[in-house]
Amino acid sequence: MEKAVEVTAEKGTTVAVKGEAALRPEFITTKEKFHSYIDSETNGGKATDNGEDEETKETCVQGPEVKKFKPDPEERAKKEVWPDGKRLRGQNKSRPHKKPTTYDEKRLCLSIIQENRECPFGDKCHFYHDVAEYLASKEADIGERCYLYDTFGKCSYGLCCRFAKAHTSPDLQTMENTELIKAREGRNPVKNSLSKDLQIRLRKRSVPFKKSEEYLEALSNNKDKKTEQQGNGEACATKVSADPAGGEQLVSTEAETKLQSSSDKQPPVKTVGPLTDEDIIKLRPCEKKQVDFRDKLYLAPLTTCGNLPFRRVCKRFGVDITCGEMAMCTNLLQGQQSEWALLKRHESEDLFGVQVEGSFPDTMTRCAELINNNTEVDFVDINSGCPIDLVYKKGGGCGLMTRTRKFEQIIKGMSYVLDVPLTVKIRTGVQEKSNMAHKLIPEMKDWGVSMITLHGRSREQRYTKGADWDYITTCSKLASPVPLFGNGDILSYEDAMRAKETGVSGIMIARGALIKPWIFTEIKESRHWDISSSERLDILRDFTNFGLEHWGSDTRGVEKTRTFMLEWLSFMCRYIPVGLLERVPQKINERPPYYLGRNYLESLMASQNAGDWIKISEMLLGPVPNTFNFLPKHKANSYK
Repeated sequence: MEKAVEVTAEKGTTVAVKGEAALRPEFITTKEKFHSYIDSETNGGKATDNGEDEETKETCVQGPEVKKFKPDPEERAKKEVWPDGKRLRGQNKSRPHKKPTTYDEKRLCLSIIQENRECPFGDKCHFYHDVAEYLASKEADIGERCYLYDTFGKCSYGLCCRFAKAHTSPDLQTMENTELIKAREGRNPVKNSLSKDLQIRLRKRSVPFKKSEEYLEALSNNKDKKTEQQGNGEACATKVSADPAGGEQLVSTEAETKLQSSSDKQPPVKTVGPLTDEDIIKLRPCEKKQVDFRDKLYLAPLTTCGNLPFRRVCKRFGVDITCGEMAMCTNLLQGQQSEWALLKRHESEDLFGVQVEGSFPDTMTRCAELINNNTEVDFVDINSGCPIDLVYKKGGGCGLMTRTRKFEQIIKGMSYVLDVPLTVKIRTGVQEKSNMAHKLIPEMKDWGVSMITLHGRSREQRYTKGADWDYITTCSKLASPVPLFGNGDILSYEDAMRAKETGVSGIMIARGALIKPWIFTEIKESRHWDISSSERLDILRDFTNFGLEHWGSDTRGVEKTRTFMLEWLSFMCRYIPVGLLERVPQKINERPPYYLGRNYLESLMASQNAGDWIKISEMLLGPVPNTFNFLPKHKANSYK
């Protein structure tokens, strides 16, 4: 990698390199000096020997080794490569992955945790029933105070909690704070959980989808009618007469009569007769719940990183609209617990929606009805912008933009069964130089969409190059009066102001929020926030507490919280403090050079090494297990 800025030892002048962030020269350093400083502070002030072995140094700097693929030569030749001969990948595939359950295989039985009730599995139970034996094998506690106990008055994880000292009596009983419990009685901070009853009914396929069946039946009848008309037209086309002028074949008057008679058949839906209760109860489009999207800040639905604890952090900084991570409609219909977890909503999320992905009208319509009847959401979003191959090759995500007939049926079907607004997120198109959003947007207005979000890049671009805000401006005019949100490359309030000048109804922020979640405060207060490293650590501490509340304070919950924090830190490390910049603001696609911050913590947070992110997590969640390893899900290809 080229160095961002070349510093001459004699004159101290700087020469900026294109694509790299410009920092003040006194903070810039080299890769070797940077890691030497980080390691020396970690080792208690003992500097690393300059003559250390190159192999050892490389192991220190690099993350865990990635498993290498050996594709066929013909297959490899077909794949796109960059001029340097390296293929660009957006994901670290085959990365080392361990389930959180592996870190706590022998747990205390739930019957012991829950007031010593009788274990239903008896001698066949694989977990500990002897408390003393469990405590002897349990990992050491992380801290003296338990966030769950201090907040709710009770920790449901009892002795399994990694902060158990805070709420365990000398006789190994779990203590409770009755005042806090009484104050929070009847209050449920998290909604949209999957009940066991609904999960069983979904697996047995006994959940009724009345409105979906109505729409799909009408859709099927319409298809049969069109097929019949086409058949009649082909049969009648044999009786033709030649046009003496142009020689073209003209359909005979007999065929026209038959087509006319077929179109006069009675429609499948009753149009006359008495007014029934069903006709009265059915909501008209104008009677559905209305949401004012205009002039709001929208946190994008972010896979992996856009979890509930992260959204809570962003709510504290002033985001207006939040949305759950992308959920697969087929997995929701099958009652998968992990997929339903993506729909969970915290009480602080006052304007919340869920995003679903699918390829076909039947599954998407049923999924929309399922969400409508069993969750509390303010809107439902269709993901037609996902660029990953797994989704695209099945016709979902960006694939929907090229399947306009199916896209129309999906939107109309979901709009028919929903009582809340339906929104759509799209990209400019599939190919880089072949935009198609401007053709779709006028049609989507007629299909029943309440709001459109446009990411100013194509599927082919992914996140490389800049977002096309000129094109977003053109599309926002075509979308009127339907609100259109613009998305792409917003990392400062100046970027947001320029985006609003294009005429969009609002802005959606994705990677900008991952790099600096306080961007929402900056935009609302129109300022650059030179946030300190200790303040950023406090933000991570809040995320830790929210994660322990959401995923649990036992070993499994702690390691799951750690994993999601590390995924977030793979983005957060790209932030460059305002006080270090030579040119403000930082641009989202500018790679930060190696620099030493104003203190050790600021330098540590700037490290691109996964090992240093783990050090940050250990400040909040204690030491990692011996077998722990981590490689981020995403690479920073946007810098290219």
